[in-house]
Amino acid sequence: MSDTTPQGSDAMPGTALPAGTGPLAGLRVLELGHFVAAPFATRLLGDLGAEIIKIEPPGGDPVRQWGARHQGHAPWWSVHARNKRCITLDLKKPEAVAIVLGLVRQCDALVENFRPGQLDKLGLGREALLKARPGLVIARISGYGQDGPYRDKPAFGVIGEAIGGLRHLTDHPPGTSDLPPVRVGVSLGDSVAGIYAALGVVSALWRRDKAGGDGPAPDQAPTQRPGTEIDVALTESVFSLLEGALPEYGTLGSIRQPAGGGIATAAPTNAYRARDGIRVLIAANSDPLFRRLAMAMGQPDLLEDPRFSGNQARVAHVRELDALIGGWTAGFDGAALEELVTQAGIPCTRVFNIADCAADPQFLARGMVRAVQDPLHGEVLHPGVVPRVDGAGFPPRSTGPAVGADNEAVLRDLLGLDAGAIETLRAGGVI
Repeated sequence: MSDTTPQGSDAMPGTALPAGTGPLAGLRVLELGHFVAAPFATRLLGDLGAEIIKIEPPGGDPVRQWGARHQGHAPWWSVHARNKRCITLDLKKPEAVAIVLGLVRQCDALVENFRPGQLDKLGLGREALLKARPGLVIARISGYGQDGPYRDKPAFGVIGEAIGGLRHLTDHPPGTSDLPPVRVGVSLGDSVAGIYAALGVVSALWRRDKAGGDGPAPDQAPTQRPGTEIDVALTESVFSLLEGALPEYGTLGSIRQPAGGGIATAAPTNAYRARDGIRVLIAANSDPLFRRLAMAMGQPDLLEDPRFSGNQARVAHVRELDALIGGWTAGFDGAALEELVTQAGIPCTRVFNIADCAADPQFLARGMVRAVQDPLHGEVLHPGVVPRVDGAGFPPRSTGPAVGADNEAVLRDLLGLDAGAIETLRAGGVI
């Protein structure tokens, strides 16, 4: 399949992965991942062309059972494990550890999200991995990182979001609700950590293999070049997103508070209710945009009101300003309101649900909503690949396969095991 495959039912069935697609084609990455963070990192690498070999326990990654079900399977898995070859191994068995080390010898990088120290106990610590492949890049994703006083505490993405300061900021504004702090709605902490891990892998491989600079000589074989360990913490990944909150606290002692649907540093920006109940997000948070909004509202006197003169004043009086805008938007149906504000040259949109996203002409035009064929589901919608490279949006090369779908192919092609040896492993519960 070429990079120019047209939009439509363009995914290959099963795990037939055509070579040479995407800028990372030629890289092979081993995933010892489960749940969200590490598998998300490898999905990104696979989307851009890397060959991903995912190792699961014999029962499969728990995400296979998460979310809605269709024909006995979770559709999320179709995307979560796309562009991956999936094999099963019971890592508690020494034969499985030997297989992992054999695969490591064939890989450029390994991505894992076990609790710190667990792989060492299994015989898959840094020393063993780098002995098998001296130039290996090892990306480790954990709740709190590989050291520090919280190193051994369990964590999921939601914990990272809470301790990283995000859950506080996504809450309702102070004094407006007694409900618990609002979750973003997706596993944001896990996904951000996965993005950082993918970036770390690519950066380390560039340093390892680049010509010149302070890296090893380009004529050195990858296995002779030093390995690199990437340490990504869920908590730190979220914490890094907090914009000016930390320097503001450090210089002013101020603690940024939740702003609900608004932006704490600029106004007006919020999702305002139209007459038919549709929420339209209007972002008029600069002086020229606020001028346009005031004129569109037919209330030019707002421009002379000292409460709204300049961004800092508007932020200080955002509740009064939002009430005025909300009173105006309530006089229009959502579609008419969106059209009016758009014609005024102000960034706006109704708040999309997933059905809106799937039908959106911009997403469709850029291949961000793709109909692919999945042997477990039939036709499934997949999100496109981000980023586009040289204008190309790479179609999925495969969908998430069944448990152990690639056991025989990987063990045969990469490790040279014959059918008898593979059957022995199966009989012994290794695969």
